[in-house]
Amino acid sequence: MGRPDAPGEAATDLDWTRERWSAVRCAGALLTLLFLIDWGSGRTVLWRAALWFALSGLLFVVLCPARVSAGGGWLASRRLLREHRVRTDLLVSVRCLDGVSPRLLLRDALGGRVEIDPQVLVRNPRLWLRLDEGARKSAADGLLLCGTTALGSLARRVDRETARAVFRASGLE
Repeated sequence: MGRPDAPGEAATDLDWTRERWSAVRCAGALLTLLFLIDWGSGRTVLWRAALWFALSGLLFVVLCPARVSAGGGWLASRRLLREHRVRTDLLVSVRCLDGVSPRLLLRDALGGRVEIDPQVLVRNPRLWLRLDEGARKSAADGLLLCGTTALGSLARRVDRETARAVFRASGLE
């Protein structure tokens, strides 16, 4: 078996499973609460039960995180029904989208588009290294015309969090 950071192997979000189970627990808690309220009021009927299942399912869909993975020259984000993928060595733009939750929008020369949470890259340095490796090649080839500032600030953030993790692990915090 090869090294985990070998060029051919994909890096994945290490916290994805925990976040997905958290979404399942939240949806299950809502469903349980709604059924308990119905049972306590004595108004449990089939159509209301179907509505409660639909509401808890909708909550799960909203809370379920995207599974982010990256390999040599690509980055992918997989939701429940669809996967979006970009070639990191052919990136043409990287933008930070602000709002309720910050997002990083990546576009490649082939028309691929991926929107991810930048915190995923901060928490998983291997994913960041795969993206950075491809983005550097893209910038060197003259393709990446928009987004070097966003990538630079994200690189500083990843470096800062990695240094903090090293200090915590060594007891120097």
